[in-house]
Amino acid sequence: MLWTITVILVLLWLVGFIGFPALGMWVHILLLLALISLIFNLLSGRRAL
Repeated sequence: MLWTITVILVLLWLVGFIGFPALGMWVHILLLLALISLIFNLLSGRRAL
């Protein structure tokens, strides 16, 4: 589930970064949230198969 959230946040960041450069820090906040969720998922040790 966290992988899905991470992928969605990264895709939203890319769309915002490429499509709406005037939004500035908001697209970087999405990237930061995606990285935090990815790191949390990696450190939690739970692997979904």
